[in-house]
Amino acid sequence: MEQRVLVVIGTRPEAIKLAPVIKELAAQRPAVQPVICVTGQHREMVDDVLRLFEIAPDYDLDIMKPHQTASGVFAAVLERIEPVLKLVRPQLALVQGDTTTAVAAALAAFHERVPVGHVEAGLRTDNIYDPFPEEMNRRLVTQLTSLHFAATRRAADRLLEEGVAHDRVHLTGNPVVDAVQWIRSRAGVARGSPPAMTRLILVTAHRRENLGAPLARICAALQMLIADHDDVEIVYPVHPNPVVTGPVRAALGATPRIHLLPPVSYDELLAYMDQSYLVLTDSGGLQEEATVLGRPVLIMRETTERQEAIEAGAAELVGTDPTTIRSRVATLLRDATAYSVMATPRDLFGDGHAAERIVRTIREFLPASDAVAPPSAAELLAS
Repeated sequence: MEQRVLVVIGTRPEAIKLAPVIKELAAQRPAVQPVICVTGQHREMVDDVLRLFEIAPDYDLDIMKPHQTASGVFAAVLERIEPVLKLVRPQLALVQGDTTTAVAAALAAFHERVPVGHVEAGLRTDNIYDPFPEEMNRRLVTQLTSLHFAATRRAADRLLEEGVAHDRVHLTGNPVVDAVQWIRSRAGVARGSPPAMTRLILVTAHRRENLGAPLARICAALQMLIADHDDVEIVYPVHPNPVVTGPVRAALGATPRIHLLPPVSYDELLAYMDQSYLVLTDSGGLQEEATVLGRPVLIMRETTERQEAIEAGAAELVGTDPTTIRSRVATLLRDATAYSVMATPRDLFGDGHAAERIVRTIREFLPASDAVAPPSAAELLAS
């Protein structure tokens, strides 16, 4: 009997981390049939990643609207994915991370009595408002999940501490490492064209908790860095959200040696990271990718769910205070010893075989789905 796995993708990080899993699932045909559903939470950026990995979605919920809110996204995904679940009748729904798409899709699958697999399970900051709403999203997904795919031992242990059954927690590594290795191994991949510089700093900043005054402080810090160091250039791919684009371009658009770019493709982003001296970011995924590539990463947040990078000395929390950011960047620019400690590639988040482990676990789990499924919520209501 063909086993169907519904893979749900909403944002670019989800697409990046699920792409290696999708490709591995596809290699299991005809025993396993991956069915790809994109929600449209991020439109162009997800489409770009899927094209890069040569993946075509089977369903597109097309939920994206101007000025959409987290509640609006949640409601739209919950409503529009229900018919897909009824039509596909998968034996497993696979979600990734901590997005609104992930928690809504997991809840919809629960309503249809479809088991859920959660890639990158067990991340925690212990502050439900930071990152917001991601910390609460991933906690909720945990309650709805049957197969928990933890990237690190810390994440796996956290799930066990929270009472998740031992046989449901699987230490796999993070498929982001698989994705980085796949991109870097491809011949002819575009490498981007950063301007001539002595030292490049790659910047990304767009998280909800950094909007407003924190983002203004980040922009002020970047201006300080340019004023302090005439051998530094900054490349900043700016998130398309208007509440990011507007303030960033107003604050930095005229600053020499700060290059504000539209969103770049994933392979271009990795190319810039490869050529960078260090990375300044509030992104979760870039914390992982930078350590794979051996680039020091200064995290412009107050918390991180990826403590492994902090403990290994590959990353540091600097918040959004301009003075702190300025000081820590200056240390890495001037102190070769401090820089070398952070600039060593590490396998903190996996070895490039996470997708294989995830799919092997799914294959072991799926035969149990041959039994007659209990009635769904909709069937119970109709009876």
